[in-house]
Amino acid sequence: MHLEFRHLRTVKAIHEAGGLAKAADILNITQSALSHQIKGLEDQAGLELFVRRSKPLKLSAAGMRLLRLAEQVLPQVAALEEEFRGIKAGKTGRLHIAIECHACFEWLFPVLEQFRKAWPDVDVDIRPGLQFQALPALQREEVDLVISSDPEDLPGIDFTPLFDYEPVFVASAAHPLAQKPYVEAEDFRDELLITYPVERARLDVFSELLIPARIEPRALRQVELTAVILLLVASNRGVAVLPDWVVREVRYNSDYVTRPLTEGGVTKRLYAATRRDETTLPFMSHVIRLARTEPLKLQRAGQAEGAGASGGDI
Repeated sequence: MHLEFRHLRTVKAIHEAGGLAKAADILNITQSALSHQIKGLEDQAGLELFVRRSKPLKLSAAGMRLLRLAEQVLPQVAALEEEFRGIKAGKTGRLHIAIECHACFEWLFPVLEQFRKAWPDVDVDIRPGLQFQALPALQREEVDLVISSDPEDLPGIDFTPLFDYEPVFVASAAHPLAQKPYVEAEDFRDELLITYPVERARLDVFSELLIPARIEPRALRQVELTAVILLLVASNRGVAVLPDWVVREVRYNSDYVTRPLTEGGVTKRLYAATRRDETTLPFMSHVIRLARTEPLKLQRAGQAEGAGASGGDI
């Protein structure tokens, strides 16, 4: 027996209308076409689906079995159609994010909080891109957005610039390097360097400074949490290099000093990597816009805190 969605809709419409004429109006077809459809369906089933001499028209036992199927299947089909319309219009969808930048959680959570309120029907999830290859996962459609500072030439993938940031040296105010206006690669030779648990090539201090200079720190200590890194630094148990948005709260704290890497400083750029056919989806465009503006808010907040601290000192 070959069943189609239209057959289920027909059985349901006739049951609800109680007659062929009203059901034909509901289905927007002629009564003759409806009768022909019912006859074809009954020929397939080998059973009568309606008790024809009853008024209103009633379903037979076999017809009632089809009605129960229609009541189960049609709402699911309608829900799927609505979901597809939402995806096509860019109102619903999936936004699974992979983060190659460990410290990005500092500004990404406020972004997602704003996004959640604007797009409640989009399924949002975060997968730290530190334990798997995020960009290949993007190509395989396992994730939908990758935050990365290392753009690659990949087919079908867009890298949209988000913002520039500065990796900043952080040390205790009692540390000898606190007296220097900036730090260089050689300054790390005798230091215990505290980093996130990330391979060296993906740490700015190594990729931008130490690896090119062929300098190795005295020792490394890997720490998962930013707050713990800063606690260790304040206790003069090591030094760190963190993005400028992370150190905004300690830049004006007397327990710390922050210094640029090299005399001219180092600038890096973060990107949003997306599949090319999804970059312009309304919800994807919105989250990218939010990701561009949130770090600027944090930067201004840090400057305001600094101005307040200066005012208090005076």
